[in-house]
Amino acid sequence: MLEYLPPLNNHNLPYPDTIHPIVVHFVIAMVLFAFFCDVVGYLSKNTRLYEVSWWNLFFATISIFIAVMFGQVEAGLAEPYEAAEPVLNLHTILGWSLSAILSAITAWRFIIRSRDPQKVPIPFLGVGLLLTILVCVQVYLGDELVWVYGLHTVPVVEAVKEGVLR
Repeated sequence: MLEYLPPLNNHNLPYPDTIHPIVVHFVIAMVLFAFFCDVVGYLSKNTRLYEVSWWNLFFATISIFIAVMFGQVEAGLAEPYEAAEPVLNLHTILGWSLSAILSAITAWRFIIRSRDPQKVPIPFLGVGLLLTILVCVQVYLGDELVWVYGLHTVPVVEAVKEGVLR
């Protein structure tokens, strides 16, 4: 059955480059922009920004599941070496957790929007701040996997194949 799968390239992927970072950058931007719109909308009393925030949260929630799926596939293909494993495991756990947290926050936002689309309560803004902090931590971990540990970079893939990294 494995013969039907495409061969892996020099990034250890069956496609030209990693897809997870592409999708996840949309999620990051939409979550951060949703929080920004909520805060600016609250402070300026511009309730039209609440609608912008809602749609950003809605599409971020859909996109995060796509990002997590590609992240799981690419993490499995990365063949992480021992030093990278703790960061990859934490990044994976936080990614799955963020998908659940973002879904819950989006559901809460839907209820708020259904009751009164002209208001966003302060507790929701506080949760939005916590979500923003979690997203920033996740970004840091993802950056560490690429820029420190070099997962899916050609030199690291070659070093793992040659047995230099374990």
